[in-house]
Amino acid sequence: RMKERRDYGHQFARLPIITTPDGSQVTLEQIAHIDDSFEDTDRYATYNGKPAVMLNVFRIGEQTPIQVSDAVRGRLESLRSSLPGGIKAAIRHDRSDYYRQRVELLLRNGALGLGLVLIILGLFLEARLAFWVMMGIPISFLGSFLFLPAAGMTINMISMFAYIVTLGIVVDDAIVVGENVYHHHQQGMPFIKAAVKGAREVTMPVVFSILTNIVMFMPLYFIPGTMGRIFRMIPIVVVIVFLVSLGECLFVLPAHLGHQKDRRRRGLSAWLHGRQQAFSHAFSRWVRNRYGPFLDFILGHRYVTVAAALALLAVMLSYALSGRMGFGLFPKVDADFAQADVVLPYGSPVEKTEAIIQRFFEGAKKVIAECGREELVEGITADVGREGSHTGRMRVLLAPPEIREKIMSTDEFANRWRKAVGPVVGVEYVKFASDVGGPGGRGSAVTVELSHSDIGVLEDASTALAKVLRTYPRVKDVDDGFQPGKEQLDFTIKPEGESLGLTAREVARQVRNAFYGAEALRQQRQRNEIRVMVRLPEAERVSEYNLEELVLRTPAGKDVPLREVASAKRGRAYTTINRRDGRRVVQVAADVTPRSKAGEVLEDLKSQALPALLDSHPGLTYSFEGHRADMRESMGSLKVTFVLALMAVYTMLAIPFRSYSQPLIVMVSIPFGIVGAFLGHLIMGYDLSVISMFGIVALSGVVVNDSLIMIDFANRRRRESDDSVRGVIHSAAIQRFRPILLTTLTTFGGLAPMIFETSRQARFLIPMAISLGFGILFATGITLVLVPALYLIVEDVTGLLRPGPRRAAFASEPQPATSPPPVD
Repeated sequence: RMKERRDYGHQFARLPIITTPDGSQVTLEQIAHIDDSFEDTDRYATYNGKPAVMLNVFRIGEQTPIQVSDAVRGRLESLRSSLPGGIKAAIRHDRSDYYRQRVELLLRNGALGLGLVLIILGLFLEARLAFWVMMGIPISFLGSFLFLPAAGMTINMISMFAYIVTLGIVVDDAIVVGENVYHHHQQGMPFIKAAVKGAREVTMPVVFSILTNIVMFMPLYFIPGTMGRIFRMIPIVVVIVFLVSLGECLFVLPAHLGHQKDRRRRGLSAWLHGRQQAFSHAFSRWVRNRYGPFLDFILGHRYVTVAAALALLAVMLSYALSGRMGFGLFPKVDADFAQADVVLPYGSPVEKTEAIIQRFFEGAKKVIAECGREELVEGITADVGREGSHTGRMRVLLAPPEIREKIMSTDEFANRWRKAVGPVVGVEYVKFASDVGGPGGRGSAVTVELSHSDIGVLEDASTALAKVLRTYPRVKDVDDGFQPGKEQLDFTIKPEGESLGLTAREVARQVRNAFYGAEALRQQRQRNEIRVMVRLPEAERVSEYNLEELVLRTPAGKDVPLREVASAKRGRAYTTINRRDGRRVVQVAADVTPRSKAGEVLEDLKSQALPALLDSHPGLTYSFEGHRADMRESMGSLKVTFVLALMAVYTMLAIPFRSYSQPLIVMVSIPFGIVGAFLGHLIMGYDLSVISMFGIVALSGVVVNDSLIMIDFANRRRRESDDSVRGVIHSAAIQRFRPILLTTLTTFGGLAPMIFETSRQARFLIPMAISLGFGILFATGITLVLVPALYLIVEDVTGLLRPGPRRAAFASEPQPATSPPPVD
């Protein structure tokens, strides 16, 4: 065994290269310079202008973000005391803070929503009844926890938001059952009989309302792509909660209510009960004295009512579809940092990139100085060479939202930063970003993919399109997508070189070994793998002259300069060649302010610039990619599944009603719920987004519940009494007014904390909550007015289509008495 291993530079220095007959040696250090250091790199990072090393810590098991954060912070505290002087360690970015904020946000909103639901129930229902109805929420939630693991679900931000969505909806069926039991008890029926009869009467509408809710949430399950993988959790959680709540409201709730006893109340309990009863009776009088006569008027002018409702629907839908309401993939959400990215021509030296990054740094410091608030910024990081020496990125880490919102938003900081930096000459691309993007990443608002078989045509077309985009006032940070690549010297072997036996492969090998280095040895040094490279000194590999004068060794052992055996020609190497279906493609990208107006820019491009571009470049094709492609994919899937879900709902409603027309009456509330969602976005100052559409799809299953129960009561009343059709629907609307209003208020109350939330953590989900909350509010008014009118109109049409005797019977049907006389 020979123990001649050498691990360090000073050991390699004493390595004998030649030993003469007289015993003298020529060592490696006598003929070469030995540098035992780190591998050459063009990448470095800074923090607040000082050199820095950044470490990212990831979990490798089932640890939570909080556990990882606590472990890192604890280890860092123990390391600080052992660091050499002048070296500081700090945590620049801790994602567990987001996790903590999200959990706190959702728990707070859930608690507030639960409290609002309890208060609303307590106003309209007896305290004990309100309590047991409200208990359906925690029972349904706890019951669903048993099934989440089987569905592969965990408790995270999306699943917790799904629970908040169901917070107000899940109690709707319990309200219907409980209120009906309460109604029968008020008529003098014992609790046990009231519970049995009340639950039995509403079993059918409750079951089908749950089923319609489930069906209309299912389109969210089939959304493709990244969006689908994230939002798929919502329908899974909702379906589990709804199924558990169905069993609770039909079996558990009646059992609790049936064993209630009329007890004599004393003290505070008696006072509260008296106030609640006074409010309940006052509300009942208002329904009879105000809503009843108003409903009589509506039924008497039912055709005018329907015409007015359709006109309102047409106006609102026309406004929404006109483009006046912005539409985007995600709502814009300010990030906790402003970011600037720069790309120089490929092959640019790192010193040039560093100079531009330094300019960004000075621009950021200028903005901070202008606002005079040092607390706005927590730190500035820079990363040069992250994707090559020609790329760089700088991030300005801003203070938390509660501090930042008092000074300036991230978007305002980014815009002022862009102005402070000014135009940057000699770069391929500069982009300033201030939002957090979405599930698919930040991306550009506009991305047009050009395709052609000729790279020259693509280069010309992409440059022309980028020039057009720069003329739009809302467009910024335009990238033509074409990077010419790094300059290179293309060598061709001369006949003289071939005669000496040199080949292109041999010349390339010797040039590479001389300038990049030949790997002589690779070995392990403790935990690191060390490569020993042999190459020319740095002074001999810095210019083209050095390359031309490089001495090559021929197969015969002779030395010859490179310039004598090969000729050089300047050229460029493409950094990337992207293809789609065998054709080369280039993506031209740009941002739009605000992003919701990107659709207007794309429509203008489609109608003017792009047709002209195709005419001037035969064979060129284009497509909209990036966020637009994601939106197209999500909305395309949503349209198909939404229509299928509507057909399924119609079929499910037709079965219990045994009618083709009554399901349409129930479903007429869906378009008006959509109008309410649009109005909610206008009121709250939000643009429409794909997330809003998710809420509208889910809303379509919830808004039919009230109409379903009202028509079911009217049908039952027709079977059990001899009242006229008008009297039947009038009575059903009066009797169902309180539960309809209750279900609406509890649903909106459960969502209200999320709708009015200002935290950045909630802004992605707020549009969905707005669609559900405001859509239900608006649809309730339609249900209480339009559904009775439509019910009567359908009977009018049915009567006209009946055979002679039946038509006569219908025509001679006496007009029913209107609502009872006002009660003082």
